[in-house]
Amino acid sequence: MATEQSLRTPAPAPGDTRIHNIGYRSYDGPRLGRSYARLSLYSQSLRGSYGLGRSVKSKVLPMLLFVVMCVPAAIMVAVAVATKAKELPLDYTRYAIVMQAVISLYVASQAPQSVSRDLRFKTVPLYFSRPIETADYVRAKFAALASALFVLTAAPLLVLYIGALLAKLDFTDQTKGFAQGLVSVALLSLLFAGIGLVIASVTPRRGFGIAAVIAVLTISYGAVSTLQAIAEVQSDGSAAIAWIGLFSPITLIDGVQSAFLGASSAFPGGVGPSNAEGVVYVLFTLGLIAGSYGLLMRRYKKVGL
Repeated sequence: MATEQSLRTPAPAPGDTRIHNIGYRSYDGPRLGRSYARLSLYSQSLRGSYGLGRSVKSKVLPMLLFVVMCVPAAIMVAVAVATKAKELPLDYTRYAIVMQAVISLYVASQAPQSVSRDLRFKTVPLYFSRPIETADYVRAKFAALASALFVLTAAPLLVLYIGALLAKLDFTDQTKGFAQGLVSVALLSLLFAGIGLVIASVTPRRGFGIAAVIAVLTISYGAVSTLQAIAEVQSDGSAAIAWIGLFSPITLIDGVQSAFLGASSAFPGGVGPSNAEGVVYVLFTLGLIAGSYGLLMRRYKKVGL
């Protein structure tokens, strides 16, 4: 009994501090650095934009929107093949403009998913502890959402292109139109990703972020379209239509592609900006993309402190 009592560890006195060895070991493997961490964050964010690696519930909306984007293209292809049409019912550059509501809904749902949870659970400072820096985080998130949007908008164009070739439409014309469409949706993806992330980064609440993105994209387009319609009925308002289009993301893309990509315009009267006005559209669009990136950098420099 005495021996058993002597082997027992005496209880620590109040105020004593003890260090216990619980088996932690140092890491001696390879350290892959910032580039690998940035690529991993990009990959994880891109997969998350379609719910991959997450719950089934998280996959429903992005996958549904992807299907909704592609189904009209498949129907157009089926009609063109069945009727032996000489051209597709819709130009490649017009497809994203027509489907803008679906694109806006996708941005509204996935931009907050990309950044709001990190803000809500205060994990951003952990990212910046090492080896990722602010620029790495912003670039990875921006590139991931832009890539997800490009997949969403380019997939139906690919369906149209393959269908046009199956319908034996002119290869040169279809390839040219497909390339123009890809340039248009690439620019749209960068612009919408920047705007969506800037808005979503303001609030850690995902619901607020979704509502704010939808409001900005839909209200701006509705206001611009209304003002353009009013300008059209004025005897001297035709010149104002192009300049009003600068104040909505979707009309910006419409103006750029109608000025330089040979696309038909959705502006009232079907008349888009001239080449000179189109230069302003391009500069304004690139300025918004660069400005969105700059605002995100400033935002996350403050968050990471």
